[in-house]
Amino acid sequence: MATPEKLEGSWGIDPVPPRLRVLSGLETGLLWGNLGVSLLVIVAGAVLVPALSLPEACVAILLGCVIGNAMLAVAAMIGADARVPGMALMRAPLGQRGSLLPTAVNVLQGIGWTIFELLVIATAAAALSDELLGFRAQWFWTIVFGACALALALLGPIGFVRRFVRRFAVWAVPLAILYLTWWALDGADLGTIWNADGQGGLSVWQGADVVVGITVSWVPYAADYTRFSKTRRGALAGTGLGYLVPDAWLLALGAVLVLSRDLGDPAALPAAVVAGGFAAIVALFALLVTETDEAFANAYSAAVSLQNAVPRAPQELLIVAVTAIATGGALVIDFVSYQSFLLLLGSVFVPLFAVLLADWLAAGAHYTTEDVFGSPPWRPGLIAAWVAGFALYQWLYPTGPSWWVDAVDKLHPPDWSIGATVPSFLVSFGIAAVVARVARQVTTGAAAA
Repeated sequence: MATPEKLEGSWGIDPVPPRLRVLSGLETGLLWGNLGVSLLVIVAGAVLVPALSLPEACVAILLGCVIGNAMLAVAAMIGADARVPGMALMRAPLGQRGSLLPTAVNVLQGIGWTIFELLVIATAAAALSDELLGFRAQWFWTIVFGACALALALLGPIGFVRRFVRRFAVWAVPLAILYLTWWALDGADLGTIWNADGQGGLSVWQGADVVVGITVSWVPYAADYTRFSKTRRGALAGTGLGYLVPDAWLLALGAVLVLSRDLGDPAALPAAVVAGGFAAIVALFALLVTETDEAFANAYSAAVSLQNAVPRAPQELLIVAVTAIATGGALVIDFVSYQSFLLLLGSVFVPLFAVLLADWLAAGAHYTTEDVFGSPPWRPGLIAAWVAGFALYQWLYPTGPSWWVDAVDKLHPPDWSIGATVPSFLVSFGIAAVVARVARQVTTGAAAA
């Protein structure tokens, strides 16, 4: 008899049937806890200092983690409620064709994150092989771990949790985190680091925007995994708490590493770790195990997102195509501006989540199959709410390619240093709540007539 892992491995965008809703709250927590452990999270914490002092960076991390993980957890709960993947879920608030707008953005971010992850993994593996075997061959490790990510993506979320996380990653994650923490603090003058003033150029709320950025990039993916959860409550708690702990820990660790070891470059971190001796080598190998799942998650979700546009395309074929493109990209490009990338993601996905939440609440905190697959082609009012939040975010805190920032600067953004996450969320949520409520009243009235 076929196992649930095999049955769900290529499940498309249709609602997940009860027989495949098998992930418990604990398994969901293990999944997201594992996804939260990444060298790229450390790098996100590193960009907060020395612009902020360490106490200010800790406050920014706390604020950003609470806000970002609350959004992620609720998005996960909505996914468990509707039982469809993230971009199919966006059909409800934005319309059948309107959902293709975030789908395009999400596919691009999925491929981009997969490239980032493969770059980090291959760099770390090259540092290990150089230390142990005397050669780097980063191109070789890029291909090897691209193949590993492909294999994990073809397993699907249930198979990934039960065959990979519970058997291997659950042991590797604590080992990697504990060693990196010891390594960051070993020999550091914590008193001096804690009392040092920040150099300025970044406010606490703007720092929180960076933290939110790395968390909300998972928001459009959340439903891809929690559609297989047993309950909404398990999806909410497992996702929110599972990601929160490693997220906050590694962000703080990144800030400490910059101040204690002057390490903020993701390309330099693996080589610095491996130079620490045998224990460091073991810890870095464990981190490689946990890092591979990040590439899996991004490749898998990019493929599932594509299915929202081409639902008849075989999921396995899409996974292969996405992974191949990302692996090729990792072979030819280098690291780009990481902070700008995070903030640009935040400016897109924070207001998008606000629109989703407002419409879901207007629907009675429950999406039916008809809400998702029977929505009109476009819902322009809610799309406008999303655009309004994005525009406000960029006006308050312009970020992205230099040509984009230069263009926004002509609109004279205010120097309020209040951050952009909360204002953009509130604006999109407020507009969307009114529009969604009016639209449902009109629909109800027309049906009654």
